[in-house]
Amino acid sequence: MAGVRRDGSLMREKGGHPFRGSRIAAAVAIGVLLGCVCAFAFPNGFFSPAPLMRNRRLSKSDLEIGSLSCESSEKISMLKTDIMGLTGKNAELKKQVRDLTKKLRLAEQGKGHAQEQYVVSGEQPKAGPFGTVKSLRTLPTVLPDESVNPRLAKLLEKVAVGKELIVALANSNVQSMLQVWYTSIKKVGIPNYLVVALDDGIANLCQSNSVPFYKRDPDDGIDSVAKTGSNHAVSGLKFRILREFLQLGYSVLLSDVDIVYLQNPFDHLHRDSDVESMSDGHSNMTAYGYNDVFDEPAMGWARYAHTMRIWVYNSGFFYIRPTIPSIELLDRVAERLSRPKPAWDQAVFNEELFFPSHPGYIGLHAAKRTLDMYLFMNSKVLFKTVRKDANLKKLMPVIVHVNYHPDKLPRMKAVVEFYVNGKKDALDPFPDGSDW
Repeated sequence: MAGVRRDGSLMREKGGHPFRGSRIAAAVAIGVLLGCVCAFAFPNGFFSPAPLMRNRRLSKSDLEIGSLSCESSEKISMLKTDIMGLTGKNAELKKQVRDLTKKLRLAEQGKGHAQEQYVVSGEQPKAGPFGTVKSLRTLPTVLPDESVNPRLAKLLEKVAVGKELIVALANSNVQSMLQVWYTSIKKVGIPNYLVVALDDGIANLCQSNSVPFYKRDPDDGIDSVAKTGSNHAVSGLKFRILREFLQLGYSVLLSDVDIVYLQNPFDHLHRDSDVESMSDGHSNMTAYGYNDVFDEPAMGWARYAHTMRIWVYNSGFFYIRPTIPSIELLDRVAERLSRPKPAWDQAVFNEELFFPSHPGYIGLHAAKRTLDMYLFMNSKVLFKTVRKDANLKKLMPVIVHVNYHPDKLPRMKAVVEFYVNGKKDALDPFPDGSDW
């Protein structure tokens, strides 16, 4: 035990622990114990937010994250839609670039029309075995567009047969020939024909004789020529007027009025070309083409040069299908005939149809066929050859076109007498050529 000195200080017994050391050890033990208790009771520390506040913060954060998540989903969807749209436009633009590049390249190579034909007809074909390859004969027709001329479209629905018909342009200058023309058509029994009346006199004549006719809407550019123009001037109008027929999807057998019909021409067409025309030729060589040798002695060894020749197509009688090359032909001829310098429509018609592409000029890519010269007969063949041959006189032509002779009306009447009425000497009084 501890004693007390007289001066009041503590005294220690021998062999006992100091009192101060015991107090320190007890304090340390209590501190450690309290630390363990606090650590267990307050794992987040004394100054961490209250549970309610913590929950509130978590809830607000969760809402913000959810809201951002929704907005992000909508934005992603919108971006995906935009990307898909842009991808489609990009593909379309790439296709346009490819097409334009191809057209440019083909134009530079001078092969544009041939390749476009393949594009229209479908996939490019492979060549077959030797001797079996045949090129495309008949081009597809255009898609009819009735908005071009609704009134004419309704009329053609009534008049045409199988989307084709005979069409003639006429003014009062050719009234007498027109009467012989439509009388012969009626005699044969051809139902699908139409007169484009260029003045009121022809319209009244057709109406009084039950002849189908069409009177165009007023057009100063056409009417001035149509009413007072010569035969050649009127003939030039047909290329502008025929365009509407083709745009409406109809094949047209264009006919001048100095023609006598003896059979139905639609029974003798092939319909395998853009244009089928009668020829101004008078023999197999001139009508269908021949190898002509040009002789130039100054050239010595090379004095003989071979050329290909064919007599022109007659622009007063041809069958034309509603194809792109056909419409291009009409446009080219009409454009050239509209220029100030006068030009003969038949010469222009043949130049555009036959001239090949060459430097500075792109030729027309149109298929053409020459009609049988004894079936579709011109007046030179008739008066110079046929009427003098016993066997040829027995043939019945489809038409006779009095194109080589100026005395048209009397010769037309003689043709009717000879072929229709059986008068064997009806053609005899006329000379081979003309008296001019």
